[in-house]
Amino acid sequence: MIRVIGIDPGLRCTGYGIIDWQAGTIGFVSCGVIKTDGDLPFAHRLNQIFTGINEVIQVHGPTVAAVEDVFLATNPRSALKLGQARGSAVVAAMQNGLMVYDYNSKMIKQAVVGYGQAEKAQVQHMVTLLLGLSAQPSTDAADALSVAICHANQLLIMR
Repeated sequence: MIRVIGIDPGLRCTGYGIIDWQAGTIGFVSCGVIKTDGDLPFAHRLNQIFTGINEVIQVHGPTVAAVEDVFLATNPRSALKLGQARGSAVVAAMQNGLMVYDYNSKMIKQAVVGYGQAEKAQVQHMVTLLLGLSAQPSTDAADALSVAICHANQLLIMR
């Protein structure tokens, strides 16, 4: 069994989703959002992301991490800040000894919805169906679960 943590980095909300993968089947473990305090200085918010991901990893014990790549934003300053938030999550995974795999948004959507330009609502819906959830997770948590599912699909291809 391989336990995958998927991470959807964001400065305000960083989504995480954990699934188990075994012999081509996936199972839901947990998901949620790490929210940062917008009133704090930027460096403190990055630390909140690091600490939050670190805690999730220690509680759930994933064996590998999959993280969404930063998309090209129209505002370079926003892209830079998002990249730093992503870096905080990656360092938390690495500090816990996890291999980190990167996936772009198009590849993630293709793996979950079958269409690389899918809308967030479509991703949410498919994640709910694929994992047999009784309720839809938040968009950030669903995005993180979709990253984990994308990695699980890659594991299937590699085998």
